[in-house]
Amino acid sequence: MNINQAFEILARAGNAHDARVIIENTEKKSAWKIRRMARALRRGVPVAKIIHQKWFYGLKFYTNRHTLDPRPDTETLVAAVIADCGTGVMPNILDVGTGTGCIIAALVKNIHGARGVAIDKSRGALRVARRNMRNLQMADVVRVMRGDFNNPRCVTEKFDLIVSNPPYIANGDKRVNVGAKHDPRRALYAKNGGYAAYESIAKNARGWLGDGGKIYLEIGAGMGEQVRKIFAQHGWKFVRSENDLSATERVLVFI
Repeated sequence: MNINQAFEILARAGNAHDARVIIENTEKKSAWKIRRMARALRRGVPVAKIIHQKWFYGLKFYTNRHTLDPRPDTETLVAAVIADCGTGVMPNILDVGTGTGCIIAALVKNIHGARGVAIDKSRGALRVARRNMRNLQMADVVRVMRGDFNNPRCVTEKFDLIVSNPPYIANGDKRVNVGAKHDPRRALYAKNGGYAAYESIAKNARGWLGDGGKIYLEIGAGMGEQVRKIFAQHGWKFVRSENDLSATERVLVFI
């Protein structure tokens, strides 16, 4: 446990913004919370899962065991969409596999007039996403609904943009960091070597996308070539890719 993690846990346990407020006067209840949180941290549980919150693109999100914690890599996807939406564009956006709702919320917050629909198969994730939309005062512009990659009829309207950070780790792949082991498996792992979700999106997304629309996908390291092939097989045209802060190809854009 480093000092920053310790301060974050202390502040959360004592319901204080500054851990120093409670260091000098720790009540028994707070001390119990601190010990419980510290034990979880030693087991490798990420701080976000312990305190149930994570910041993403300047917004604070509630998170729990039903959702993938928002990650900095995914901000690359958000930035790519925002960069493409010029002045006067007020897109209707579909977020497929929304989890916490961090992607759709960040887009609606930063694109004037944007609205959207967020779908997920997990009822637990849907509860988290709805909670975050309420907390961020976005419940009137983002509808959260049950649906998934394999069900093109889960939504009937057309969208200007589709965004998704689907599961892309191959089943059985052990190269997962300790923190990710506390995320739900369905948000991490996919069949067909990690490509199953991309295959489903490539097959079904035409029914969701309006004329002139674009689809933005987060991908795992080294997956770009195969994902491009999958989408080409379904008649999609590759537009461009974006690298994350570590210069890894992270986002693909198709029309």
